[in-house]
Amino acid sequence: MAKKLYVGNLSYGTTSESLKAGFERAGAVSDAAVLMDKMTGRSRGFGFVTMEDADADKAVAMFDGQDFEGRNIKVNEARPMEERPRGGSSFGGGGARRSF
Repeated sequence: MAKKLYVGNLSYGTTSESLKAGFERAGAVSDAAVLMDKMTGRSRGFGFVTMEDADADKAVAMFDGQDFEGRNIKVNEARPMEERPRGGSSFGGGGARRSF
């Protein structure tokens, strides 16, 4: 069974291809993706790698806290994305409006 890993604190120069190549040292990688900011096209500094369970566990032990392309990366099993409330404001809250 495949396991998805979260990889954080990536260098902004890290690409999906270099992430995959690096993690292949721990085993077969079925997918690797560095997430990009939609507005700027720049890396968001994190990504995901999908590997078989045993290889994924090996990758966590091998890479978590270690240097990868000049940054000490954080690697752990990815958690499902939590549902976020949908609001009209990009400034948070749905609080009452004040009139002055």
